Amino acid sequence: MNLAVLTVGMPELIEITSAPDTQIDMLTADSRTKCKNGLFFCIRGGTVDAHNFAPQAVANGCCALVVERRLDIDVPQVVVTDVRAAMTRIASAFNGHPERRLRLIGVTGTKGKTTTTFLLKSIIEAAGMSCGVIGTTGCIAGTTKLPSHLTTPDPIEMFEILRIMADAGVQVVCMEVSAHALYLRKLVGVVFEAAAYTNLSQDHLDFFGTMEKYFAAKQLLFTSGMAYNATVNVDEETGDEVCERLSCPLLTYGISGSADLFARDIEITESGVSFTLNLRNLHRERIHLLLTGMFNVYNAMAAAACALILGVSMEDIRKGLEAVVSVPGRVEMLGTQTPYRMILDYSHSPDALQNILRTVREFCRGRLILVFGCGGDRDKGKRPMMGEIAGRLADYSILTSDNPRSEDPMVILRAIEEGIAPTGAKYEVIENRRDAIRQAMEMAVGGDIIVLAGKGHETYQEINGVKHPFDEKAIVAELLEEMKTDDGRRA
Repeated sequence: MNLAVLTVGMPELIEITSAPDTQIDMLTADSRTKCKNGLFFCIRGGTVDAHNFAPQAVANGCCALVVERRLDIDVPQVVVTDVRAAMTRIASAFNGHPERRLRLIGVTGTKGKTTTTFLLKSIIEAAGMSCGVIGTTGCIAGTTKLPSHLTTPDPIEMFEILRIMADAGVQVVCMEVSAHALYLRKLVGVVFEAAAYTNLSQDHLDFFGTMEKYFAAKQLLFTSGMAYNATVNVDEETGDEVCERLSCPLLTYGISGSADLFARDIEITESGVSFTLNLRNLHRERIHLLLTGMFNVYNAMAAAACALILGVSMEDIRKGLEAVVSVPGRVEMLGTQTPYRMILDYSHSPDALQNILRTVREFCRGRLILVFGCGGDRDKGKRPMMGEIAGRLADYSILTSDNPRSEDPMVILRAIEEGIAPTGAKYEVIENRRDAIRQAMEMAVGGDIIVLAGKGHETYQEINGVKHPFDEKAIVAELLEEMKTDDGRRA
């Protein structure tokens, strides 16, 4: 495909400096990539300007550049007002605009995106349609797992994934839409048939700086012409503001009777939650969800609302919701076959940690033992907040490493201690996460519940910039075998 075709109708285009018929066979934003006949996007980041690496990209095979200023390099240059937005539009064109062949559903919010998309996929399939998912735990086309690295992949990767899905006959794609993706224009020109807003709580302030900027980024999904229809959680304190700024049809959801879709007669147990799903007092369906917690009632309503916008029946919504057994790393009960229970959860923000602990507290018969930490190189303000929550809601906490990244793990742990120590709660610090999990398992007795918080579906631990294998489900299985052997030796 040539440069002229790739940039047809692109509003960011200023000029193509020469040879608009130059053929492009690959797209890249990494100057180190060997890329014969490639098109290199010179993205200006917060600390690095890729315009400076254009010569390296050309040396590695790129035959043209997308730039925001003309460079003294003898290759065709597509000069644009915004390289990030241009990359999204060009990636779409390069893959034949696959988004136009798919019915897209976007879900944004601090929490609940992954579970909502998994529930949606099950509903869509119960309605007889093929469904794909793009999100934090990866990309799935029907039953096929596709590789990806971010909650919302970068445009070059994302549109390739969408093309693969469309070519495979996928009809509907449920996509987690992160605030980062919206702010960085990864979805410019994409229009969602339905878009859902779940909630807002503190996270990612290392990137956005303030909650106001973080919230503004999420609202772009609803205020920039990206959604034909919207559904909003009106029980969430920022929900009304999202609704006020909408210019498309709206279906609200919540526990509140003022919502279009609301839940009643809610019963929460260790094994799940049951509730009556009520659409404007016209249609009612009793739902028996195998996922527990009040937050999963909201996730189920968000999924149901999106499905209703697509025209799915309440009966198929019920079937789809009830078919979901678990979501990877989200309140996931581990089959330990021990007198105590173990739950794996991705809760890595203050609000998410509070939600999982409150939920477990409702059915915990013994002690609630919490193993958690906080990520390095991320929002430092939430560390003492999460410590305070742990002290208030857990019976015993073991503070340990999450993904310390480039930070000293003990610096992170001391910051968590600033929050937990004043509560007077019982806790200890074990920096090595494997040792921390073992300590929790050794101290647990019948009726206790251990919550492993923060890692969830992740299968690695990032330390000093290196990702080491660390699958908590596998670690727990290994520890159980070790502890059996140790018990046998002692006997």
